[in-house]
Amino acid sequence: MTKGLVVILSGASSVGKGDIRDLLLQDKDLKLFYSISETTRPQRPNEVDGKDYYFVTHKEFAESVRNKELLEYTEFNGYYYGTPKQQVEFLQSKGKNVLIEVEAQGVGPIKLNMPDSLAFFVMPENLEQLEKQINELYKDDQASAQRRINKAKMDMELAPLFNNIVSNEDAKKAAAQIKEVILNELKKRK
Repeated sequence: MTKGLVVILSGASSVGKGDIRDLLLQDKDLKLFYSISETTRPQRPNEVDGKDYYFVTHKEFAESVRNKELLEYTEFNGYYYGTPKQQVEFLQSKGKNVLIEVEAQGVGPIKLNMPDSLAFFVMPENLEQLEKQINELYKDDQASAQRRINKAKMDMELAPLFNNIVSNEDAKKAAAQIKEVILNELKKRK
């Protein structure tokens, strides 16, 4: 059985990765399975444990880090997020293609563990548009908006480290570009 392909989706903070992720996961040609992250962030009312995230305590997260059970992890706004290694390796061993959505700094550790993975960085159409979008989303919390803008700028500085950079002027076009690269990679592996 051929090992599944690991696809890493990253990008600037608030750039619309979620919309692109959803389009890729819905695409029957790609047969992607989503890697669910572990987080210490409180569960929101519309979220389902084990579907949106694995919601864990800080102590449980620390144990995952200590036991090297995460491919990567990061902290944002006082909460930790990480990619469970066992889940990705299990799906991959069953020939399943796995989509991992991570912060830009998380790609390096994954690529070290899985050098044949494909990594995509999603860029905003332009910085002014992204700032406007973030300010609109967080209009009631300027401090959060500014943190996200600063984070987006730092994320974009890491973009040159990615083999595949996609502009998100339109989520469907961005997803189509990513799909093309994935399908070409899958053809090469047959």
